[in-house]
Amino acid sequence: MIKLRLKRYGKKREVSYRIVAMNSRDRRDGRPIEELGFYNPRTDETRLNLPAIVKRLQQGAQPTDTVRNILTKAQVFEQLKKPIATTETKVETPVETKVEDKTETEVEAKVEAETPIETTADTQTEETKIETKDA
Repeated sequence: MIKLRLKRYGKKREVSYRIVAMNSRDRRDGRPIEELGFYNPRTDETRLNLPAIVKRLQQGAQPTDTVRNILTKAQVFEQLKKPIATTETKVETPVETKVEDKTETEVEAKVEAETPIETTADTQTEETKIETKDA
């Protein structure tokens, strides 16, 4: 089982922690699967890699009690409930139209009107060409 937990590092009495994803049976300071953030309890400083944490939570990783409190303060669980816009894609179904009633020239004109016009470096105006020559 993958756990999100704290990995201790730093000097004596000046402890800091890294928030890591580890196998639950590994030792506390063992090699993590992935480092997800940083927590300093002396200054209460927290730095989190939110997309990676959300990804691990969606995959079923279980946070320890302390990490759960840190993530609650950072409102990570609210982001977990929201749908991620980057992974969702809308699939548009093609619209069936009757082409038999229209002539070929009308269909071609409609296709040309729907295709976006691409601009390239060759289509610069004369003013911009003059400016680039002077510079």
